[in-house]
Amino acid sequence: QVQLVNSGGGLVQAGESLRLSCAASGSIFRINGMGWYRQAPGKQRELVATITRFGNTNYADSVKGRFTISRDNAKNTVLLQMNSLKPEDTADYYCNAEVSQYSDPGIFNSYWGQGTQVTVSS
Repeated sequence: QVQLVNSGGGLVQAGESLRLSCAASGSIFRINGMGWYRQAPGKQRELVATITRFGNTNYADSVKGRFTISRDNAKNTVLLQMNSLKPEDTADYYCNAEVSQYSDPGIFNSYWGQGTQVTVSS
């Protein structure tokens, strides 16, 4: 099986920074896209940022210029550096990865981390 474990959330004041990390483990053959999503109370889950295996990135307009996504393919990890945080960034953050396993290298399935809470006070 494949597990994604994310960490690094917490409570900060507006303008401060946080870094989220997510590590994938298990019988992993290859990981294609990785990304971060967030869900605020009463709202739908939304994309924050994604990154391809080759490092191509995509960001939600609301975080462009403040957040940076990166990954380490050798360690199967993805990071989200969040700077200049705003109260509207408050949400549960989830990492996601498209993973194939040694048992069936050509099939990619989507896996989610357990979520980590980010709270930004004004």
